[in-house]
Parts: sequence; C-alpha cells; structure tokens
Amino acid sequence: MLYICGSCVKNAGICAGSRSATDSGPCGVERGAGPVAELQSRSVPSERRWTRPLSFRVCAAKAVMWKKALVVALVALAAGYLYHTDPGLPDHLLEFMSRALGVLQLPSDNPTIEQTISNAWEVLIAEPARKWSRVAVGVNACVDVIVSGVGLLQALAVDPGAGQDHEVLRSKEDLKEAFIHFMERGAAAERFYSNGEDFQRISRAAVEFPGAQLYVGGNAALIGQKLATYPDLMVLLCGPVGPKLHELLDDQIVVPPASLQETDEFHLILEYKTGERWGSVQAPQANRFIFSHDVSNGEMSLLETFVASLEEFQPDLVVLSGLHMMEGQGHELWEERLKEAVVAISDIRNEVPIHLELASMTDKDYMKSIMQEQVLPIVNSIGLNEQELLFLSQAGSGPHSQLVSWNGVPDVGQVSDILLWVLEQYGRTDPESEADLTRVHFHTLAYHILATVDGHWVNQESAVAAGARVASTQACGLQHIDVTKVVLLAPRHFHGSHSEPRQNLTLDPGRPITVWHRGNVTFYLSPVLVCKQPLRTVGLGDAISAEGLLYSEVVRQQQ
Repeated sequence: MLYICGSCVKNAGICAGSRSATDSGPCGVERGAGPVAELQSRSVPSERRWTRPLSFRVCAAKAVMWKKALVVALVALAAGYLYHTDPGLPDHLLEFMSRALGVLQLPSDNPTIEQTISNAWEVLIAEPARKWSRVAVGVNACVDVIVSGVGLLQALAVDPGAGQDHEVLRSKEDLKEAFIHFMERGAAAERFYSNGEDFQRISRAAVEFPGAQLYVGGNAALIGQKLATYPDLMVLLCGPVGPKLHELLDDQIVVPPASLQETDEFHLILEYKTGERWGSVQAPQANRFIFSHDVSNGEMSLLETFVASLEEFQPDLVVLSGLHMMEGQGHELWEERLKEAVVAISDIRNEVPIHLELASMTDKDYMKSIMQEQVLPIVNSIGLNEQELLFLSQAGSGPHSQLVSWNGVPDVGQVSDILLWVLEQYGRTDPESEADLTRVHFHTLAYHILATVDGHWVNQESAVAAGARVASTQACGLQHIDVTKVVLLAPRHFHGSHSEPRQNLTLDPGRPITVWHRGNVTFYLSPVLVCKQPLRTVGLGDAISAEGLLYSEVVRQQQ
C-alpha cells in the first residue's frame, strides 16, 4: 500500500477535510506552490475550476510526485540488473530505458517562469470536440525569397541614410528609406514595388545572393502549408501557383488545375536581427520588410476561381487572405475589384465559417472601403497583428486612433478597447445584427489575445495557447519549446480596458491564460515565450492564425 501523507486516505488520494485559501495545505505545502500550481493549470471549464478542496489537489500532486519517483527507481533498478546479468544488452534497449528515465525525471524545485508556462500549456491545450476535416484556403500564393536586408541593399550599391515610409515603392531609394524606417522601429511591413523591370533586376540579385533561401510564400499558401502538417486534414489551396511553388508545396495540398501558371510570383523578404546595425540605425528586435511586384495576387485574380472550386471541395472552413495586395494597384482598380470580391465572398454557403487574415496596409481610404463595402461583417473571424489593429482603428476613427504607433509592447487595455470596438462596430455583439463577425485573433510579439462574442466559439483557451506555443517553436526552428532559448516579455500586471472601470489583471504562470469579460465579449490572453535568437520570422502570423483555428470549434447556430 502506498500512503501519500498523514492526512490522506490511502490509494484514494483524498484528504480528510480541507483548508481555507489562506492556509497551508496538508503535508506542509502552501497554496499555489510547486506541483500544486501545475495541477491547478489543468484545462477544465471555468465554471468547474476550484470546485475540489485545496487539500485534494495538494495530495493528488504529492501522489504524482511519489509515484513518479517510485517508477524512476524501479526503471533504474531494472536497467542495472539487466546490464549486470547481460553486459551485451542491445544498445537500443538501453537507449529506450535512458529515454524513459529522462521523461520521468522529477521537476526542478525552482523552475523558471518560462518552464512553468511551457508546462502549463502542455496540460492546458486540448483538441476541440469537433475538428475540421476539409479546409479551403485562398487566394494569395508566391515564392518567398529570404535574404539579409542590409546585405542585399549593400549588394545593390545602396548607402544607408534617413528612413522614410512610402506607401508605394517606385525606386531603390524608396526601398532603402522604407526599409530603414521600419528597421529602426523593429516593425514588420509589406509594400508594393511599382516598377516591374526594376523589381525583376532586384529579385534576380536576391535569388543569387549568398545564403538566399526560397520558401512557400503568401498568407494563403503559408496557412495551407501549416494546416497540411495535420495528416487527417484535407487542404485545398487556390492561388497563382507556378512551377517552383508547386514543387515546394506539401504533397497533401490539393491545387485546382485553374490555379497553375507558367511563372512564379516572387516576394522579397529582407530580414534583420535584433541589434543589427546599418549606418546609424540599430534594430531593437528581429523582423522583416517585404516587397513585391505581384500582379496576379495584386488583383486577386483567382478569387472567383477559388469560390467556384468550393462547390466540389465542400469545405467545413474557408480561410481567405490577400485583400492587402490590392492597395498598390490604384484607387480605381481596387474600388471596383473590392465590390466584386464582396459579391464572390457572399456566394460562400452561410453554414461555412470564413476566417479573413489581414496584413500590412497603409492606404486609409482602402481600409475604409474594406469596412464600408461590408467585408468585415460577412466573415466570421479575422486575424491581425498590432500594426494592422491600430491602422484599422485609425481608418475607422476608433479607440486610440490618435496614436501614431505603439510604444514598445502594446498596452493590453488599449488593445482590448479596439478589439471590443471592432466586434461592436462590425460584428454580432447585438443578437439582432445581421453581421457574422464573432472572433478576432490578435497577435503581437509578447502576447496574443482571442476576443469572441459569447455563444459562437468554444475551446478558445486552448486555441490562444496553441497559437502562442507555435510562435515560440517556429521562430526558434524547433518542434518543442526549449526554455533556455526563449524569454517572457509579456506584462505580469495589466488592465482589461484603458478607460474606467479598469479591471486589474495578473498573469499567473501556472495558469497562463487570463480571461476577462466586457459585455458579451470574452477575452483570452496568452503570453508568448519569445525566441531570443529567431531563425525565421516570416509566416509567424499565418502559423499563429492557422494553429488557433485548428484548436477552435464553431458553435452551429440555429437558423
């Protein structure tokens, strides 16, 4: 018989009686300390958390520790006995036992905050009850050419100088100024290069640049590529797919014949590292600057083809991206094309949820048209980063639109205000509204927030945690989090809104998803374990949104 502690019932793991929240638990373990904090982070519905006595949780945690210690000891004894009796024991069996001991090792007495959060995620993240089986993704796709930004500009014989943003790039001088403008802020951006011949020369130099890497590119293709890592999921990708991109795509991705074209669309991605210098400019954090001369994606020429392919494919989720590509085409073109896009999107069956992935834009008139032409209200979910969220508010005169840019890590209260405004202005916070928007997935370097209208989505704690976890692993180029290579940058204390009443909130590493409510909108915040030396920053936002969608479940509404 295994006895856990003096006040526990043997084998049942139940303590005799319980204590108040201010008392120490039985066996001298204080509330919220050590393994208890890990136990408290288990993923259960919020209305059922904390229903068991504290003493139960303490003793259960103690039971896990004692049982794990016993198993470790038994495995070690067995390994020693076998090796002593048979020194020629097969290497693979010894390796197996070694791995078993590694997995079963006891937790550190003083885990780092990053270790605590990582452990809590593993307990918390759970698949939804009803998973997607067929996802259709469109419509921007290309080949990403990733190079050192400073290195390529130097190879183009461009000298450093002052930074200045340009909505459209017309020359190498514009390219240099825009790159410096965002590099000194450590911010991501994407611009259209209007001179096609000039862009071809730059792209050839980029492809031939030492160390240049070619990858699947475009929000739709990147999201499709991420979704395709799940073998039970069938993925349709519709976009301009040239021979190189087709070669790079996962074999599991279905590409309609109408999407195939003879040449690839190239996007040039100029990366810079944290602390990298060029002239007098030093990057405060790693990021990238993207530019292209992309006519097919710029006109969203395959949108109608994408919508037509849905009839045969019959998806249970549609992911749409590429609207941002049209703003470089000129006011007259995008104004007419946007109206056509709305008509095409409206043809998608009502019972199929649509997620819209936004990206960097600079033309406020174009963003206003996206709002006024009713794009946001006809989708169910959107994904965006801190720059895109602030630009959305600036274009629509929303909360905190007077801000020119964020100062460091975006204030959680201000972000919460804008997310609530988006859902109230363009979503279905009013049950009588005809709008479909009920979910916004916001991501910034230090933390992510999922904001949903109550009654429309479930499993969102897992979804926001899964998105944060993939941001850590993908940036570091790892399959699993290495806590020695990441750092917590999220605020430990923050407010649920910027205006009164300001709810005080605290990040608990043992239960790292902070949840709060404003009206009928629920907010889920997860910290991000930021990679100290990121290997690749491109596509992180797409991976975050894709992972968040994979762990999300939509609530079917009665018609």
